Amino acid sequence: MEIGLTRAIDCLCDFTYDFYWQHRGSRLSPSGVIPHQTGTSYTYKDLVECLKRGDDVHIKGDAGKRLGSSLGVDLKFFGGTGKAVKTGSIIVDGNVDTRMGISMVSGAMYVKGTAKQPAGNIIEVESDMAGYHKYCSITGILQEGMKEMLIPPNVFTGDCLLIKDGLVRDTLAARLESDRKVIVEGDAGMSTGILMRRGTVHVRGDTGMNTGVLLEGGTLAVGGAGEFAGAYMRGGTLIISGRSKGYVGANMRGGAVFLKGKAMGKSVPPDGSDIRMLERLLDISRGEAMMFRKYSP
Repeated sequence: MEIGLTRAIDCLCDFTYDFYWQHRGSRLSPSGVIPHQTGTSYTYKDLVECLKRGDDVHIKGDAGKRLGSSLGVDLKFFGGTGKAVKTGSIIVDGNVDTRMGISMVSGAMYVKGTAKQPAGNIIEVESDMAGYHKYCSITGILQEGMKEMLIPPNVFTGDCLLIKDGLVRDTLAARLESDRKVIVEGDAGMSTGILMRRGTVHVRGDTGMNTGVLLEGGTLAVGGAGEFAGAYMRGGTLIISGRSKGYVGANMRGGAVFLKGKAMGKSVPPDGSDIRMLERLLDISRGEAMMFRKYSP
């Protein structure tokens, strides 16, 4: 499918339709015709259904914010399984605005121009299309293995993806269901580890708001964190080794949060196994590990 645009449009190929369930369709309707097309009258749903069939969407022009949001997710709200599905690719002949590929779990994006930060859950790989940058889902790479070479300085060795490019990414490792590991040498954006079920994510810098929101399993370790870290957690482990803002653990239903400050609810000192886990994961002394408090519902 090919669509020409005279200006950048937000939420193209967005499997959530701009978080339809939150806005009740007030900001974007799946059946709405995409504005500023040239010679076509495709709806937002037309593009998503094309990708679900395994076909490519070719955008002739610039794309706006949140291109390919939740690309490859069979969303439960729309009657799906909540699991990853294979999709076609998105090809953009221009530039892309911020948050490209947030919560993306499969597929690929090809961009001829530049993509603004913060990015989504994507990482650049060697392109098989001349003149285009190629981006794949971080979650997809961890779950399916490397099929293309990463662009340095990022590397994938053994079962660990080491990210060193300094880019800020929102929804890093969203919906991860693999026992592999991600290490970020720097900061990450909002909603790091959202809906993660397995694996280990270690951000050695700070993260934004909603870190570990809806966490279901696995281990997420970060430096500092923004507001609402661990909100609505259902399982897993969230470790905050630096400063955190307010409402940590809000409406938490399961799992455990380790931090040196205060969270919502009651806390207990870490036990022996907790201390050993903190020592190993954070490479800290026993004395420092004992400074953490453990919060759980």
